[in-house]
Amino acid sequence: MQSFRTELENPVVEKDIIELDKKILQFREGKIPEEKFRSLRLARGIYGQRQPGVQMIRIKLPYGKMTLQQWKRISDVSDEYSTGNLHLTTRQDIQIHYVSLEKTPELWAKLDKDDITIREACGNTVRNITASDKAGIDPDEPFDVTPYADAAFRYFLRNPICQDMGRKFKIAFSSSDRDTAWAFMHDIGVIPKIRQVDGKTVRGFKVMVGGGLGAQPYLAHTAFEFLEEDQLIPYIENVLRVFDRHGERASRHKARLKFLIQKIGFEEFERLVKEEHKALKSKNFVVERTEEPVVLPAPDPVLPAFSIKDPKKYEAWKTTNIFRQKQDSYYAAYVRVPLGNISTAISRQLIDALRPVIADDVRVTANQGLLLKYILPAHLPYVYSVLETAGFAEAGFDSIADITACPGTDTCNLGISSSTGIAARLEEVIHDEFPDLVYNKDIKIKISGCMNSCGQHGIASIGFHGSSLKSSGKTLPALQVLLGGGIVGNGEGRVADKVIKVPSKRGPDVLRTLLHDYETNGQESELFNDYYDRQGERYFYDLLKPLTDLATLRDEDFVDWGQQEKFATAIGVGECAGVVIDLVATLLFEAEEKLAWSEEALANAQYADGIYHAYSAFVQGAKALLLSEGVSCNTQHGIINDFDKHFVAAGKLVVDGGFKATVMQINEHEPTESFAKQYFRQAAAFYSQAQEYRQAVAAPAQEQA
Repeated sequence: MQSFRTELENPVVEKDIIELDKKILQFREGKIPEEKFRSLRLARGIYGQRQPGVQMIRIKLPYGKMTLQQWKRISDVSDEYSTGNLHLTTRQDIQIHYVSLEKTPELWAKLDKDDITIREACGNTVRNITASDKAGIDPDEPFDVTPYADAAFRYFLRNPICQDMGRKFKIAFSSSDRDTAWAFMHDIGVIPKIRQVDGKTVRGFKVMVGGGLGAQPYLAHTAFEFLEEDQLIPYIENVLRVFDRHGERASRHKARLKFLIQKIGFEEFERLVKEEHKALKSKNFVVERTEEPVVLPAPDPVLPAFSIKDPKKYEAWKTTNIFRQKQDSYYAAYVRVPLGNISTAISRQLIDALRPVIADDVRVTANQGLLLKYILPAHLPYVYSVLETAGFAEAGFDSIADITACPGTDTCNLGISSSTGIAARLEEVIHDEFPDLVYNKDIKIKISGCMNSCGQHGIASIGFHGSSLKSSGKTLPALQVLLGGGIVGNGEGRVADKVIKVPSKRGPDVLRTLLHDYETNGQESELFNDYYDRQGERYFYDLLKPLTDLATLRDEDFVDWGQQEKFATAIGVGECAGVVIDLVATLLFEAEEKLAWSEEALANAQYADGIYHAYSAFVQGAKALLLSEGVSCNTQHGIINDFDKHFVAAGKLVVDGGFKATVMQINEHEPTESFAKQYFRQAAAFYSQAQEYRQAVAAPAQEQA
């Protein structure tokens, strides 16, 4: 670990990496339970794969931005520690696979040389904050949301309020009312707005809360039609504090914010959010409106000789993959990346060749592609030729031909049937049989390997998720077909209907049937979802019903796409979030750790952080004692109430004024130095009592054993 200390410039990151290395060693020595270690590594972007003994590393790119040097750094790291493939995700991250656990601290240290993090890319944390890829150059945007997305990323990274919540939390920033970041499907989604107040232009956001995809999609509630810009981050913090305290922790499938709001009602949720306001470290948060200046390409670079092999494809590419930026004289170009996979060799080839003619700001898009910015019109032919040479010049970005798919059974524990194999086959169907649809950006096809919607099938015009069917005692791969999802605009969206399930190998026939029917029976200029609404769900069920006939199955139907062996479901334990820790000793250790963090924060005058760490120590200590006596613990709110009932009222522990009243002082005081120090002392005294009680109870039990 000495090399990390000497090479890293950021002491905060250095501390993170040293701690990770130490925890890995303790885990290997059996000093940390597997459940606890899983939670710890997930919060550091380290995700167990379907294949045993190796890890997927998720690299967190806020709003999908990377410089050319960062892209090169990620490529170098993939070559050294992974397989030389970069997987672009629907949350604008980059994933690399087949990494040794012991190598992850070293890998992280090398990423940090170019200010790249894996911290909180997985686990029960605020995940990567996404944004419309056009943000900053969008001709329709009221203002650039990029600085606000960046400020939110930095504010909540390592923030004590969101390090170990009941479940993950997702935030998105759309650049305009077109809502291309899907604000309506996030825990918090925002859309920029401007208002005239006393003759002045005021910035703000429409704020959506409580949306989500997964197996049970929910459309978000509108929290504010207009929230002034300096109130956005404080509001998000309020929501996170409520989610941390009241969110479900025992039942993982009911632990998202959408379920909490469904359970208590939106009115009660809003009341709880307002209760948190006094405790905030910032009652308003002013975001600097300008990022670092964009490094633009030189106007007259010396370019190598080039040629365009297929002028007809170039014209199609210009029609579908480029747009004029709001900045005069500049264009942006989208790059289709099939299934989100691009090699490190091609990445370096593109970096070197494109550097003279694009800005030093590349965006990973939410449909697994790339966006190149600030291209002068005269350089568009050269950009195309570079992409053509690399094999990445396909037209039809974000069209029906540009299918989104999660990795599915290739690497994910939760995958049921192949998503990447069927996606590739469907793209072939469109390319070979419906070539003109490369210009159709109305219909979106999205595929997930299971019902959890990492491929966003729940908001697709035509969606599929992996499943299985039984026939004559044998299992075969299947696809659930969903229709009618998508963006409406301004924070409104559509959740796709589950229509029918078919064998996976009939997926191409599903697509052919739908497209031929739409071609034949759709009205002039009628959009696909309007056609779906007019015909109705039952119409499409009947249309596709012949494809469900299991009496005509062939041997190949029992083999999944891209596989050789007969299909068998092999679902592992999902790692989209940490698991509940139910070991009393571990919980008490965590409470002690939180106290140490609190003391450190107070020493650095970070009083709000110190208070929240002390709060967490109260909760972890109480949870440990409750679990030691068989009391179930679903939420922090429940723990606080139950501790008074089972311990204080029963006379087992003395807490002056009651446990709840003591702990919930957190919402009754400003985060001042005096309160922070008082609250810490109370938390430390409670922890000492908890340890004494545990030892007094455990000792007789050990003697009897």
